[in-house]
Amino acid sequence: MLGIIYLILCILIGKEITAVLMADNKAQGTGFNRIWITGPASFGIGTLILTWAVYIISWFASVQGGMEHPLFLGNLIVMAAALIFLVWLYAGRIRHHQSLWTLKKEIANRRRLIGESIFFGIAFLFVTWMMFYTFHISGGYLYSGFTVFGDYAPHTAMMRSFSLGNNFPTQYPHFGGADVKYHFMFQFLSGNLEYLGLPIDIAYNSVSILSLLGFFMILYSLALRIAGSMGAGVLSVVFMIFRSGTAFFVFAWEHIQAGDLWGILKENTSFIGYTTHENWGLWNFNVYLNQRHLGFGLLLVALALWVFMDWLEAGTDHPEKGWKWLKCRFTTKEAWLPKDPERALLLGLVLGLAAFWNGAAVIGGLLILCGFALFSDGKLDYALTAGVTVLFTMIQSKIFVTGSVVSPSLYLGFLADDKTLWGILVYLFKITGPVFLGVLLLLVFMNRGQRAASVAFLMPVLFTFTMSLTPDIDVNHKYVMIAYAFMVIFWGWAVCSLWRKKILGKICAILLTVSLTLTGIYDFVVILKDNDSMHRVSVNMESTLTKWLSDNLSDKDLILTPEYSMNEVTMSGVMMYLGWPYYAWSAGYDTNYRAAQAVQIYTTEDQSLLKETVTQEKITYILFEEGMEFEQQVCREDIIEKTYPLVYTSDDGRIRIYKTTEES
Repeated sequence: MLGIIYLILCILIGKEITAVLMADNKAQGTGFNRIWITGPASFGIGTLILTWAVYIISWFASVQGGMEHPLFLGNLIVMAAALIFLVWLYAGRIRHHQSLWTLKKEIANRRRLIGESIFFGIAFLFVTWMMFYTFHISGGYLYSGFTVFGDYAPHTAMMRSFSLGNNFPTQYPHFGGADVKYHFMFQFLSGNLEYLGLPIDIAYNSVSILSLLGFFMILYSLALRIAGSMGAGVLSVVFMIFRSGTAFFVFAWEHIQAGDLWGILKENTSFIGYTTHENWGLWNFNVYLNQRHLGFGLLLVALALWVFMDWLEAGTDHPEKGWKWLKCRFTTKEAWLPKDPERALLLGLVLGLAAFWNGAAVIGGLLILCGFALFSDGKLDYALTAGVTVLFTMIQSKIFVTGSVVSPSLYLGFLADDKTLWGILVYLFKITGPVFLGVLLLLVFMNRGQRAASVAFLMPVLFTFTMSLTPDIDVNHKYVMIAYAFMVIFWGWAVCSLWRKKILGKICAILLTVSLTLTGIYDFVVILKDNDSMHRVSVNMESTLTKWLSDNLSDKDLILTPEYSMNEVTMSGVMMYLGWPYYAWSAGYDTNYRAAQAVQIYTTEDQSLLKETVTQEKITYILFEEGMEFEQQVCREDIIEKTYPLVYTSDDGRIRIYKTTEES
């Protein structure tokens, strides 16, 4: 119940901030039902502000005040303050005979509202189904589908480190005892909701549903604003869910030639792809299911783009033509002088605070805004937003991360096998079909504002193929996904334009729609197959091991375990010396060093070396699992057993835990 109240307070507080942000928005009163903007914005901004407030108060309560359960104080103060503020605000409005919320201001086209409500109702059911399909509790077990559990492992560990533990200052559970390099605030929110009484699946899924659905709403509204068509808005959401690409067509042709197409379509449960790691599901809807925080980041980015559309439209509405118009975008005072610095400042604050919710979304959003700025008036407003965003990001990075949060370097070609320009273009066509390259043809039919927006949406793609920010270049795929999510607006517009033509145009519209979605539809079928009841990882939520760990280990403890991904140990929220190494490595941690130390501890015959290494690495508990290996090395228990006292044995005797420190 408290978790639901918390989300309601977030939305109500966010509504008041959104009213300030959306004041005098150019799209107001021009036929847009702003409820599809203000609703998601209220959730996004309110959740962002209140959750940061809870985190900061809890941090001080734990680190400075020594509280064992700091979330109690953080939630008490924030929820009480929000409630008092709202009562005071609404009481004043009632006294002055003002409406608490004027729905009339949010709705400009009642006829369109009916169709939009039906569409978003269907979208809500779809998103809810998929979130719970891949992550839910049943019969005391938490089930995670095969295509998503790998990402859920570090995410659920982080959630549980807050809901069951006291992760202040915050550490990364799969690499405990160090800083936190991974954006974790979405997981903190989910963990806090579990702390407030919601089961972990409802906590995680509820904010995931609201985030992705909210992004769909703003994406639809952007498409309506840019393309001028409700159909383009609906198709933009559809095209984003069911991605374009050549994989299915190549796959089908190969199996038509082999004569086994129908059989393989029924039996296959793996993502298809002919480029590096495409079979991981890098480009399809699965990304939004396993990276739940991406939806929240995209919601805030889409909101920023909606607001800055005022600047872009003002810049592209000038009467000059051709090069003269482009020149004026840099040589006139109007092109540079601020137009609305207050709103620009507020947007910078929102994006800056979102950096540790999803850093990739913030970077992608800034890249698109850079493209907007090229063709807009009021460029100093863009500089103000970017400056404030970077400033708040740097402040957070200094607090949470030892050293730099990113390691920027030139990296040409991304995952393309052929790093030449032609090779990159071929690769881009393989993974996204005509969505990016085909825009060159659509440019001929676009107006100036649409051309400017399309160029801006390409900026994250340019970044993807030229820069790397982490040791794992694969993570750059998010920038392509972000650009893709907005670029499909123009393909929705193209299909709708063709549909308005005679019979030949309608046929072309149908063929284009099929070609843009067929690979994504088959990917979606695979998602359903590979996350069904036969393809799920289960974790016992009533495990005595989980309970013992959460009851006996604190945030000061560090436990050495096998390289676990997601199980009863990770669900306890304890800090592991080294969990599954890919998670920590891709976030920038030195996993090779810890792996070597762990192997030494688990395999050594020298008791003094064991003690020396354990003390040096500040390991307080060692978990040994029957028949375990570490980094393909057979582990031994005899030296550990001889050196440290046994403090826990699992019910089946398979797991034993030794304490390496003396009782205080």
